Order: sequence, then C-alpha cells, then structure tokens
Amino acid sequence: MTDHHQDPNKPQDLPSSSSSDKIPSNDANFSGQKFRYPNPPETTNPDPATLREQWRFAIRQYSKWYSHAWGTAILAGVSFFALGWIIKGSNPLPSFHDKPPEPSTSSSSSSPSSSTDDAKEAR
Repeated sequence: MTDHHQDPNKPQDLPSSSSSDKIPSNDANFSGQKFRYPNPPETTNPDPATLREQWRFAIRQYSKWYSHAWGTAILAGVSFFALGWIIKGSNPLPSFHDKPPEPSTSSSSSSPSSSTDDAKEAR
C-alpha cells in the first residue's frame, strides 16, 4: 500500500486556474477584455443521429413535465373543491343549486316591478 500522508513542507500539485477559466465578476476595474468561460459551446454541430436522440429526449421530458403539470392542476382543483365542500357543508359552487331560490313574497305578482325583480334575481 502507498503512504497517504504528505509532507507539509512539500508543495502540493494544485490544478492551476488561469485567468481564462474564471467567470467574470463585477469588478470596478474592468478593462473590456474578453473572458473565456470554463464550458464553451461546441465549435461544430453534432451529427444528425445525436441531434435526433437529443430531440427525442427533450420531447419525452417536455411531455412528462406537461402531464405532471396537468395532473397537479387537476389534483389541486379537486382538493380545493373538497375543502370548500367540507367547510361550507354543501356544494361550494353557486351555479349548481339543488333547487332554485324561493321567490320573494313581499311584492305582489300583479305589480309591474315584479318582472324587473325577476330579471335582477336571474342575474
């Protein structure tokens, strides 16, 4: 086996990081020089088989995320509907009444204003 202990006085071989590998920072003394990023883009386009494979992978990923988003939205909608039903004790949607509201008996049905009252109640 090899000895894993190192002499503290011996200089260590650290990977040298040149100024071309650094990501630019917001220094006040920026001189307008170009920085080289550690992961530059490819210089040539990949072959068609690789592009096809990457495209298919991207479509699969998008489809998965899209279906997960719809599933989450539907689950959230059902959950909030159930929560509203539990809190209210009945159907929380006002558009789905079991029976129509009772007409008010304060005004007589022969008065001309009853038709306008009915129109207001229908809204």
